[in-house]
Amino acid sequence: MTGVLARYHELIAAGELRADPEQAAAAARLAQLQRELEEPASAPGFMAKLLGKKASPPPRGIYMWGGVGRGKSMLMDLFHDNLAITAKRRAHFHEFMLDVHARLREARKSETGDPIPPVARSIAAETRVLCFDEMVVNNSADAMIMSRLFTALINEGGLTIVTTSNRAPSDLYKNGLNREHFLPFIALVEQRLDVLRLNGPTDYRLQRMQGVGTWHVPVGPVATEAVREAFFKLTDYPPEDSEHVPSAELDVGGGRMLHVPKSLKGVGVFSFKRLCGEARGAADYLAIARNFHTTIVVAIPRLGPELRNETARFITLIDALYEHKVKLIATADAEPAELYDWAGKGDEEGRFMFDRTVSRLMEMQSQEYLALGHGEEQ
Repeated sequence: MTGVLARYHELIAAGELRADPEQAAAAARLAQLQRELEEPASAPGFMAKLLGKKASPPPRGIYMWGGVGRGKSMLMDLFHDNLAITAKRRAHFHEFMLDVHARLREARKSETGDPIPPVARSIAAETRVLCFDEMVVNNSADAMIMSRLFTALINEGGLTIVTTSNRAPSDLYKNGLNREHFLPFIALVEQRLDVLRLNGPTDYRLQRMQGVGTWHVPVGPVATEAVREAFFKLTDYPPEDSEHVPSAELDVGGGRMLHVPKSLKGVGVFSFKRLCGEARGAADYLAIARNFHTTIVVAIPRLGPELRNETARFITLIDALYEHKVKLIATADAEPAELYDWAGKGDEEGRFMFDRTVSRLMEMQSQEYLALGHGEEQ
C-alpha cells in the first residue's frame, strides 16, 4: 500500500488540501508509525525466553487534537486505509464504547470476577491497532471504565492507539461527575501516546457548510433534506448508510441522561420537542453546548405566550449554544424575526425577552460566527 505521507502530498498537489505545517508534521509521525507497524514482529529468541524477556512493547500511539475541520479525521483515515496489516480497526469512539458495554454485559453473565480483563483480552485478540475518531467522554459510565480498560489494552494487550479529538487530553470529561476516577486515563494518554495539536488556518468543515444554510423554513421535506445534507457533509458519513448513524447517551448531571438520536464527530441531532417540550434546564443545555460543536434542531414551531415554558427553554438553549460558539442548524416554521408570535396577544414583555434571542439567532448565521472555534471567545 501507499505510504500515508505520500498520499498526503498527493492531496496537496491535487489542490484538495492546503499546505499546513501542523498537518505535515502529523502526517510524518503517522508515516513513521505505519513503518513500525508494518515491520515483521520480532518475538523473543530462545535465550531471551530463558531469561524471561518479553516481546518488544507496541509502538507508541498518537492522539491528534484541535479545532473542528482541521483535518484530524482525514489524516487518521489516510493512515488506516494505507496501513498494510489486517489486524486493524477504525471506529467512531461512541460506537466503540457501545461495543465495550455490550461485551461487559456478556462477560458479567459468564464471569464471576472483574469483567474488564476478559473484555480487554477479547479486543486485543482481534486487532493490533485501534483507530478512534472523535474521542469524547460525556458520561460517568464510560469515564469509570476507560482508565482500566485502556491500561489493559496497551500494557497487557499490546495494542497501539490512534485517536482524534476536539479537546486536549487534560480537557477530556472536564467538570464531569467523579472526574478523579478518570484522571489516570489522562495520565495514560500523555505517557503512552504522542499528543499532536492540529489547529491550522484552514477550516475544511466550514468550507463544506458554504451554501448549505443554517436556518431552513418551513418545516417539511425540503428543509429536512437540507439539514440531512448538512449532517452528512459535516460528518463524512455515507448517506446510503444513514440507518446506522450512531446515537449516544449524554450525561447531563444529577444521574440524568439525554438520548441523542444521531451523534457523530461532534454533531448532535435533536428534535425541538425533545429539547424544549420536556422539563429541561440550563444544565442540560450546557452539557449539549460543551459536547457538540454543531447542533441540529428540527421542527421548531412558532413560539409565543401559549408555549411559554417551551419558549423559555428555547431561550436558555440558544444562550448556552451562543456562549459556547456552537453552530446551530435548524428547521423552523418561521424565520428568527417572525418566530415569536405575539401580535394581538398583549405580550409585549415576552416579545421584549425574545428580541435578544432573535439577535443571537441572526448572528449565529453569520460567517464571522461560523468561523469561530467551538468554545472560542469572540
